[in-house]
Amino acid sequence: MLQALPLLVLVLTAAPPAPSARALNTEGFRLYRAGRYPEALEKFQGAMKADPAYALPRYNLAATLGVLRKQGKLCEYSAHRDVILEHLTQAVRLDARRLARAREDADLDAIRDTLGWQRLLGHKPEREADVPALLRAVSWYGPAVGIHGSKHSLRFLPGGRVVLWTRLVDEKGDENHGELPGTYTVKGRQVELRLMDEPPRKGTLTTAGALTFPGLGTFTDSEPECDA
Repeated sequence: MLQALPLLVLVLTAAPPAPSARALNTEGFRLYRAGRYPEALEKFQGAMKADPAYALPRYNLAATLGVLRKQGKLCEYSAHRDVILEHLTQAVRLDARRLARAREDADLDAIRDTLGWQRLLGHKPEREADVPALLRAVSWYGPAVGIHGSKHSLRFLPGGRVVLWTRLVDEKGDENHGELPGTYTVKGRQVELRLMDEPPRKGTLTTAGALTFPGLGTFTDSEPECDA
């Protein structure tokens, strides 16, 4: 009996076994349903670490980041669109059924106008025939300009219409917003812009998904966020 005591003490003092990936994901979903999103994130991350091939926590992590982004906590939790897309894309690769759910999931609305989402739907910038549809489906952002972070973006609309949106920030931090309407045409990869009171500009959508115009710069689906 005395010989068994050390073994009994070892059993009683040993750390409990780590929760399984499935258990962590279930707990995370419970926290998500309760609106405790930061805590849910931790559980989903733990489930991913416990089983990297388990698709569901990756999907749930993407959806939870989408909720935090909607709540204005983008920078606090790094709820960037490319991060959300990375987790969602991995989830779909592991389990193709996740895509059907993603199509209807309002938590993922923030990524609908990205190239990454369009790729998941089967539309690719490498395919020239997809260029017109991609132009309309994606929000195109130019780089931040100047030390004050002025921004501009392009939206391609039905009927060959286009709008160049600008947000100019002066040295006092005051913002001025403007829009410049125009029209556009597409031939292959070449895109011709005709903005109001400006000469035509011919640009190109590359196979990597970058839209470049002389005098305007390069536009991508990545909006400058969380500026220092």
